[in-house]
Parts: sequence; structure tokens; C-alpha cells
Amino acid sequence: MTDTTFEVAICGAGPAGMALAALLAKRGMPAQRIALIDAKTLEQASKDPRSIALSWGSRQILEEIGAWPVAATAIHQIHVSRRGQFGRSLIDRDEHKLPALGYVLRYGDLVTALGAVCERAGIATLRPARVEAVDESADAVALTIAGAASSSATAAIVVQAEGGLFSDQESKAQHRDYQQTAIIAQVRSSRPIAHRAYERFTEQGPLALLPQGEDYSLVWCVRPDTAARLQSLDDAAFLAELGAAFGERVGSFTHASPRLAFPLGLNADPRSSARTVAIGNAAQTLHPVAGQGLNLGLRDVAVLARLLAQGANPTMLAQFTELRRQDRDTTVRLTDTMARIFANDSPAQALLGLSLAAIDMVAPARGVLAELMMYGRR
Repeated sequence: MTDTTFEVAICGAGPAGMALAALLAKRGMPAQRIALIDAKTLEQASKDPRSIALSWGSRQILEEIGAWPVAATAIHQIHVSRRGQFGRSLIDRDEHKLPALGYVLRYGDLVTALGAVCERAGIATLRPARVEAVDESADAVALTIAGAASSSATAAIVVQAEGGLFSDQESKAQHRDYQQTAIIAQVRSSRPIAHRAYERFTEQGPLALLPQGEDYSLVWCVRPDTAARLQSLDDAAFLAELGAAFGERVGSFTHASPRLAFPLGLNADPRSSARTVAIGNAAQTLHPVAGQGLNLGLRDVAVLARLLAQGANPTMLAQFTELRRQDRDTTVRLTDTMARIFANDSPAQALLGLSLAAIDMVAPARGVLAELMMYGRR
């Protein structure tokens, strides 16, 4: 790959980047005219043990690509509640006549499936490698690439699909540090309820339990000082604190895997230049509440692939930015509001608990919430 010209060069071969490459090829763009560039090898990415939540709409996109089925646990119900307050909402697949509201799976399994699709399609892939410089002109974008051997490439359109962690990013137009840290682990309980996911709001942030096999994938958002203390505990003490925060809906917690911790924030900028555009986490890094990050990114992928397959040019990028505005804005506002308004112990929390009860009693309101979580704002 030396001095090679492409229609589309994608920087970042995570789920969003590989899904875009595969969907472009499926929609008729010659595979050799699509480039994937990533700092990790596919083998390294495939070993990533993190869990991710995919919506029903995301499954439909992956099915079109040919990257589904993947080993996953279906979510049939989502139980939303506020710790210490009356009221909850229960979203059920039966109301929407779907086999599942979403799925929980390993990140590594998804990138393995997408990598196989891209390889079968013959998409040009350079990894491990990183883009060191991007020089955009009126007619094309020149890329300087460092890897096993330095090289260069030219593309009509460059897509940035590598976002990284919030703490490592440069600030974008919309930037907010939530002063929360996500504790990530796999946990086991004595009375699990099959296929039911939980989103429980506490005074420090949301606590999510996602069914994954016989265990739960835990995302527990707390203040940084609390996170440091929780990380210092042994497993028994950690599980006791988790039980106190979550309650006894799934019995007692009996096992936890090694824990990871990540700082949380909002960092988003929907703008694009004439020939460069960002998608997924590179365009909008979100709070993990409601599990919208990757799902929003895959919705970016679906629209961008449809447009670029018609022509890899600035006109299509301008259309993409406009077409994605409503869904992106709605999802950013939703996650930002939920992350901030529920994460305190003010007297207003009683009203928020009652609002969950009201949503549960009013089918149209519950339907709107479910629609946003399954498909986004279309």
C-alpha cells in the first residue's frame, strides 16, 4: 500500500469502521477502492473482553452486512428504576412484537465477525498502522501513514472512525466532564432473571446490569473518589456494596471478574469538512447510560454508506451531516440529560421516580422511550 488512491479511506477498524467498509462494498463500491487503517491487528482487537449492548436496529444493520449471527444474549425486557424512590418503567419485547429489544455480546466477537466479512470482500486493510497526517485539498485528501513501513495514500473521502477514550481525546464543540467513572466487570447473582436488563439510577450515576450468558455485564457509574474506593476493595466487599446500591431484584451477588475503570464525559462535534467526516465515537463520545454509543455509530454507518455508494464527494458528506442531525442531537441530549439529572440526591428525585411510574402507565410514552433505544430518532 504505497502511494495508493482510494475512494474512501477509513481511519479506525473498530465495529463502526469495519461495518462502514463492509456496507460500502455490499452497496457496490469496489472493495479495492476502500481502505481500512488501524493501529491494532485484528488478532489484538478480537481478544478484547469488553461487553457491548446492541439494539434491535443495530442487529438489522449487521444482518445486512453479513456479520450476524454473533454469540449474544438477547434482551427481552429493560427494567428502569431510581434507587430509593417509588416508580419504575418496564419495556418488554412483546409490546413491540420483536424477538428481542437488543443483545449483549463481547466486543471481540463482533470485530472478529466484521473482520471476516471485510476479508471475504477483499477490502484493502493496513494494520497495525496509524495516520500521522491528513492534508485536505479541494480535490482529495492525502494521508501520511506510519506502520511496519511508512507509506502514503490519497482518498476522495476520509472517514475518522477511531474515537478512543474520553480522557484521551481533544475537546470538541460539545464537551462535558461528568465527574463520573464507570466500573466495568462481569458479575454473577444468586437469582438471575433471564433476558432482563436493568438500568438503575443512583445519586452518583446509573448502574446497568446486562444479561450475558449466566452472568451480568456491569456498568456502574460513580464519582471518581467512590470509584477509587470500590477498586481498592476485595471481591466480597465490592459485591456487598454493589448489592446495597442495586437491591435484591436478582438476589445477592456472588462473583465478580477483575474490574476496569474509565472516566466518563460528553465530547461531540457533528461538523464535517468538504472531504472528511467523523462517525461513531469519533464524532460523539457519550455517557454509557441507555447504551447508545455504538448503536448511534452504526446508524451513522448505515446513512453514510448509502450516500457514499452514490458518490464519494463533498455533496454526499453535506447531505450526511444534515440527515444525521436530528438523531445525533436527540441522542446526545437524551444521554446527557439522563447522566446529569438523575445523578444527585436532591428532593426533585422523588418527582423523577414518579415520572418513571407515569411512563410505565402510559403506553405511548413507554413506546417513544423504547423506539429511541431500539432504533434512534429516524
